[in-house]
Amino acid sequence: MFDVVDTELPGLFELRPQLFEDNRGRLAKIFHADFFNSHGLETGFTEAYSSFSHDCVLRGLHFQSPPHDHAKLVVCLAGSVFDAVLDLRRSSPAYGRHVTFALSGEKGNVLYIPRGLAHGFSVEEGPATMMYMTTTQHSPEADAGIAWDSAGVSWPAGDPVISDRDRGFPRLEDFDSPFVYEDNDS
Repeated sequence: MFDVVDTELPGLFELRPQLFEDNRGRLAKIFHADFFNSHGLETGFTEAYSSFSHDCVLRGLHFQSPPHDHAKLVVCLAGSVFDAVLDLRRSSPAYGRHVTFALSGEKGNVLYIPRGLAHGFSVEEGPATMMYMTTTQHSPEADAGIAWDSAGVSWPAGDPVISDRDRGFPRLEDFDSPFVYEDNDS
């Protein structure tokens, strides 16, 4: 069903689904509760949403603060993005480190992002449509982020299009994380 690829960040997985193709196009399953349960991944998704972004748009690095923090599934449905995930969990062996991925509608790969990690992406081939599923509903007062240029991510866009909100997030070195790493994070 999925090839599960471990990453350098505990609990963060790249899921590579089996792609079904024929003369009509392509089908990819992005979620299967039994498979997720068998791998210890959260399955109680309560909200799904999408974003549409033009070339050179950079969104991130976003997260929801406790008690509204969530696990998240992220998939690029169309176009391609350079995706980055940053570990914000105190006591994590990977605290402050990030990993990057190439997500695309063509590949259909999915990220499972556990609680306590920040997520962002830069559009490489747009427009790009991203879909997210989260285990908590969006809470505006818990909506937060880290400055996109403070975590050492080598973003590909030389002059990215960034929202004022994203430009105003605190730098990683000034961030007092509310997240705590637990060995059973997944």
